[in-house]
Amino acid sequence: MTLNSETNINKQRAISDQRPATSIQQPASCFTHLECTRCGKTEPIDKLLNLCSCGSKALSGAPFFARYDLNAIRPIWPREALKNGPSNLWRYAPVMPVQHEANRLSLGEGWTPLLETPRLRQHLGLPNLWIKDESPNVTASFKARGLCLAVSRAKELGVKKVAIPSAGNAGSATAAYAAAAGIAAFVFMPKDVPQPFRDECDFYGAKLELVDGLITDCAQKVIAGKETQGWFDVSTLKEPYRVEGKKTMGYELAEQFEWELPDVIIYPTGGGTGLIGMWKAFDEMERLGWIGSKRPRMVSIQSTGCAPIVRAFEQGLDHAPEWEGATTIAAGLRVPRAVGDFLMLRAIRESGGTAVAVPEEQIAPATYEYSQLTGIFFCPEGAAAVVAAQMLFGSGWIKPDDRVVIFNTGSGLKYAELCRLKNVYAKT
Repeated sequence: MTLNSETNINKQRAISDQRPATSIQQPASCFTHLECTRCGKTEPIDKLLNLCSCGSKALSGAPFFARYDLNAIRPIWPREALKNGPSNLWRYAPVMPVQHEANRLSLGEGWTPLLETPRLRQHLGLPNLWIKDESPNVTASFKARGLCLAVSRAKELGVKKVAIPSAGNAGSATAAYAAAAGIAAFVFMPKDVPQPFRDECDFYGAKLELVDGLITDCAQKVIAGKETQGWFDVSTLKEPYRVEGKKTMGYELAEQFEWELPDVIIYPTGGGTGLIGMWKAFDEMERLGWIGSKRPRMVSIQSTGCAPIVRAFEQGLDHAPEWEGATTIAAGLRVPRAVGDFLMLRAIRESGGTAVAVPEEQIAPATYEYSQLTGIFFCPEGAAAVVAAQMLFGSGWIKPDDRVVIFNTGSGLKYAELCRLKNVYAKT
């Protein structure tokens, strides 16, 4: 299939700005209940929840997923209705959990470009390669999607304070959406986080605490304080709604590819909410009658400096033991232990996908090389995904005619000084 994606996106936006009077009315949300992803326990939608109480000493509680009455909405919400929708993630509002339009926070998140990058295609030998560039999002990363939904839903349920551990981008997005909602935000980041992330939290009015350690140490700060401080924890997959924002990447891909999904999706995974969310989106779209049963092969990308999901995949495990001594320039990949590890591993295996650890020393130089080949300011995580594509093509796992989508999850601008230093070291 030949696709001029940028032209298609611009066309869709133009249509969105000129809605005809006869356009199909967008139905209300068909959100019905929450369901535990491990034990299947259900909870009502008006209950403020973090993890399910199921689990053991070895396993923590499991995430809840929002579930929808897709059979009810299918006859009244055809995919053709989307051409008249807004040019943000709320174009998919009927399969989103926010009940009242007044609670839908929006700062222009979602509906990001799908770019063809001809020079990168030629360089890699992949004529059917696209970059889904998330850097145009609010606060310049894909984290805007999840935190838009988490904070919108927190607002709807009456939350006054949210708290989050973050490697950088999630904290920035939390601060931005909390400011839009009038909710207090408390952000905990490792003390070595680049300065731009700190500045964003400051300017958005969040309370920032720098922690001597990793994101897992930051998470302990949130756990220790939420009972006494009245915070609602919006950590990755510890509440049900960030994944709902991230799943819109799957909806967008289907729409931008004219309802024929790509063969391979290469996705940088720390907490893995985006990979999990897209897999959820594909199931929902099939049940809506929008796509068939074909699925992309899902590829999890990590760094050799922190690769718990890769190790667990290779060892045939259902959960990923904590990675000791995690270190990588790609801060979003520096997640030693992920709450949704079993959901990531399940999606990778069900899709016939794989997991790849990119050599840490290649990541900083790759941000330069691929930015110069594309005009996209790659973040280290996105550059690592391109390196992985090259590795997989070289091994024969990716075929020359495969349609491949790589996610650049944010802007490299925030990491520029760190990447510059690392690149200098790599050359000496």
